Amino acid sequence: MKLRLINKKDNNDYKTVRVGNIEIGGEQLIMMAGPCAIESKEQMLASAKAVKEAGGHILRGGAFKPRTSPYSFQGLGEEGLEILKEVGEHYQLPVISEVMDPRDVEMISRYVDVIQIGTRNMQNFSLLKEAGRANKPILLKRGMAATIEDWLMAAEYIAAEGNQDIILCERGIRTFENYTRNTLDIAAVPIIKSLTYLPIIVDPSHGTGRRELVAPMAKAAIAAGVDGLMVEIHPSPCDALSDGPQSLELPEFADLMVETQELHKMIKNVHYLK
Repeated sequence: MKLRLINKKDNNDYKTVRVGNIEIGGEQLIMMAGPCAIESKEQMLASAKAVKEAGGHILRGGAFKPRTSPYSFQGLGEEGLEILKEVGEHYQLPVISEVMDPRDVEMISRYVDVIQIGTRNMQNFSLLKEAGRANKPILLKRGMAATIEDWLMAAEYIAAEGNQDIILCERGIRTFENYTRNTLDIAAVPIIKSLTYLPIIVDPSHGTGRRELVAPMAKAAIAAGVDGLMVEIHPSPCDALSDGPQSLELPEFADLMVETQELHKMIKNVHYLK
């Protein structure tokens, strides 16, 4: 694999990506949480309040939704971004949302603190190049059928345009297994850490598609050495316009925050003792 810009130089070569006062890739386990899709201001206010009170760090919400069916809810677009920005500022939470079109990178940069490139666009090379010219951190999700080399080369496209504030996100890949929505590749975490200095987070919501599996897979990711997590939450998952079955209820998210922070602290202490 011929990485030129994001390759790991030595065992102590780790990069932190700053989002406001937050460091991704440092000592703290970073939690990004929020609804899959922005549906209304009320929904986002309730979600942001839960994220803030539980100690979450970054508010997520989709304004442009690439859906398998063209008849599914496609998101509120720029109106949704306006809601996300307003709610994030109200609760003093940085915000992240997905961009799908290179022509929208400049526009979305006005609203978000982190630009997300989703699984379906991981090899949209025009989008990767445009994101590389943006003055914002980029979260790059692994493509649903991408090898680790494909994924890292996509990150190299962004870095080659001058932006090395890249966060990688393992969100599950497609295999022959159909019990879960995707197969979450936990092994990708230590592999990525051996190949590149970029931080990596895990999305157990998309990785499994099942609410009851989010917590155990989040904990497995922490044990593997992940730098952060991205989970989907909703005030009423049964009424969600997108991805309700994998979205945690707000009290479930609060419990997950306690459990994951305690586990992360315990594992850090074990590593320190070594």
